[in-house]
Amino acid sequence: MRPVCSYTDFFVVCTAQNPRQAKAVFDEVHGRLKAESRTIPHNVDGVREATWILADYLDIVLHVFTPEARAYYRLEELWGDVPSVEVEAAVAG
Repeated sequence: MRPVCSYTDFFVVCTAQNPRQAKAVFDEVHGRLKAESRTIPHNVDGVREATWILADYLDIVLHVFTPEARAYYRLEELWGDVPSVEVEAAVAG
C-alpha cells in the first residue's frame, strides 16, 4: 500500500459467509495477534453489525467482509493500482 497510501503498509481483505463468521474471523485474528505478539489494534469498527469489520493495526489494516458488503464496497477496484498477493486460508488442524 505504501506507494499510494501513507497510513499503512498492507490491507488484508477477507470474506466470511455471514456476520457471525465475520466476527469469529476477527476474534481469532485479534486473539492470536494479542497472544503471540502482544499486538492490539489501534482502532476497530463494525464489530456490532459484522458485515464489514475494520481493524487498524497501523502497519496492517484488516478488513473482514460478508459477501454482500465486499461486493458493495469493492476495495479491490478502489485500490486496483496497488499490487495484490493472494493467500490461501489456513485450515485448523
